[in-house]
Amino acid sequence: MSHVNAIVRPGAAREAGSHRAVACALMTTVVAALEFAAGHVRAADDAYPQRPIRLVVPFTPGGSTDVPARGVANALTASLGRQVVVDNRAGAAGIMAGELVAKAQPDGYTLLMGSIGMLAIVPHLRKSLPYDAQKSFSPVSMVTNTPTIIVVHPSLSVNTLQDLIALAKSKPGALGFGSPGIGSSAHLTGELFKALTGAQLNHVPYKGAAPAAADLLGGQIMILFDTMATLPYIRTGRVRALAISTATRSAVLPEVPTIAEAAVPGFETMSWNGIVAPAGTPRAIILRLNAEIVRALDDPAMRERLAVASYIPRSSTPEFFGAFIERERARWGRVIRDANIRVD
Repeated sequence: MSHVNAIVRPGAAREAGSHRAVACALMTTVVAALEFAAGHVRAADDAYPQRPIRLVVPFTPGGSTDVPARGVANALTASLGRQVVVDNRAGAAGIMAGELVAKAQPDGYTLLMGSIGMLAIVPHLRKSLPYDAQKSFSPVSMVTNTPTIIVVHPSLSVNTLQDLIALAKSKPGALGFGSPGIGSSAHLTGELFKALTGAQLNHVPYKGAAPAAADLLGGQIMILFDTMATLPYIRTGRVRALAISTATRSAVLPEVPTIAEAAVPGFETMSWNGIVAPAGTPRAIILRLNAEIVRALDDPAMRERLAVASYIPRSSTPEFFGAFIERERARWGRVIRDANIRVD
């Protein structure tokens, strides 16, 4: 039986102990530095906000994105104790506003009222963007949903959605449907409706909801897919509503069936918007803003104001909103490709 003798150099034990002491001291210093830095971050987040916050809206005042943005801005001003200023930056389908916010400091003082268009549709229609719709923003919360509604001129001999589908099939390509513009959520809802029902309708794009509604009233077009801009005319009987695109009926038009009820089980689309911040905004600030937005949208008075204007209040966690945007981006990308939609 052999034995292995360990050779220990004199003083080695003392050196090892010294090295351990130095390592422990270094570790203590690092931990203290990290705790100090974390404490400063927490203190900064707890003190947020220290100055006014800018909420950038990609469209003009009074539009479908601007109205809920101003409601939320007013609520946040009251709850945060700092002015939340709405900054309308219309142009290029929201691209200008998206670039501005994407390049802003991620400190919680510049926010964006994002929409289905700029976050889920435009990335499939533009070859290049000055921001990455997937990576440039941190979701905070969804704010509202709005259904697309199918309306027709009273002179068109249809009373139900099934009547419209049958008429479109009997006259392939003879009927056109208007929308607020190429690539709008209403346009894409119309394309999805065509694909799922076989209704052969030609798209007639307009530069906004108002001129589209005016031509429907004047009889220049017979069918319009729109996000509730025609609501006053539906109530007075100047146009006829056939169906809405959300999964459940609208509280403001409870007599109008959903597309899912009337013709296509499972059909659901919506225009939506929500607040995002520049990527890299501290998590604590995102959560603070989210909590205040959720509280604002839970307020009965706020919900009533939005509902009267045909908006469906819908807050969410940042995680839900982020996953929702990704699903919408994938979904509308397929519709755009299948329908071969292009923006000149």
